[in-house]
Amino acid sequence: MGSVRLESLDDRRLRPFSGMTDGQLKRGEGFRRDNPDGLFIGESAKVIERALDAGLKPLSVLAESRWMRHDGAILQRIAERWPEVPLFEATSEQFRALTGYQVVRGALACFERPAPADPLGILGGARRIAILEDATNYANMGAIFRSAAALGLDAVLLSPRCHDPFYRRCARVSMGAVFQVPWARIPGDADWAPCFAPALQGEGFRLAALALRDDSIGLRDSCLKDAPRLALVLGTEGEGLRDSTIAACDYTVRIPMAHGVDSLNVAAAAAIAFWELAL
Repeated sequence: MGSVRLESLDDRRLRPFSGMTDGQLKRGEGFRRDNPDGLFIGESAKVIERALDAGLKPLSVLAESRWMRHDGAILQRIAERWPEVPLFEATSEQFRALTGYQVVRGALACFERPAPADPLGILGGARRIAILEDATNYANMGAIFRSAAALGLDAVLLSPRCHDPFYRRCARVSMGAVFQVPWARIPGDADWAPCFAPALQGEGFRLAALALRDDSIGLRDSCLKDAPRLALVLGTEGEGLRDSTIAACDYTVRIPMAHGVDSLNVAAAAAIAFWELAL
């Protein structure tokens, strides 16, 4: 199907774009669907491209007229591969009335979510992974995934309370890296580490908690670089990691800093740790 200029905003196929939250899309509220895992919206040509490269199929596409030429290559790729997928072209006024978004970075594509991955199942050949605990800032999560992809981490695991990497803003900040780096959610409740850390250790991983503790070792300690399999555990902004998480880890690690600075933004800390310890 070629592009369809919107005459009305009442087309039911536009429902996923109609100001729904990421959570509503994931739950499938307000529309029929066959996929129990729900939907997500990808924003911008780069995010859409990397979702396609990961094997995900779009259900529909919405673009403002001003983005049609800028994102033409990815829109053409979709049209050639899936001619049945509708491409809706909207004016700026129609787009904002439908989505409620005031600023976007390009076309929007609605995708079906893939089935959740098994957290141990994605670690087959992994040697360096990250574990995020209670990460709820989309910009930080997206930046961490982008660093993980760029610096060669093999996978990312999320604690039960982390936000979803497929949420629109997180995927956009990551530049689509959430579709490049394997990730999975750890099962259980908020206090995940006492139960799950032994499973990782049983797979040969050593867990390194990045935390400001008196007994922390330096990031360049040889025991970290020499570990055949290493999981870097990062906490949320402000409160950091839970005490039970730190206790379940093999090492507590500090990034050396100068000028009396005692902490870094978690995304910055992750990038430094990934650079130092990735293989």
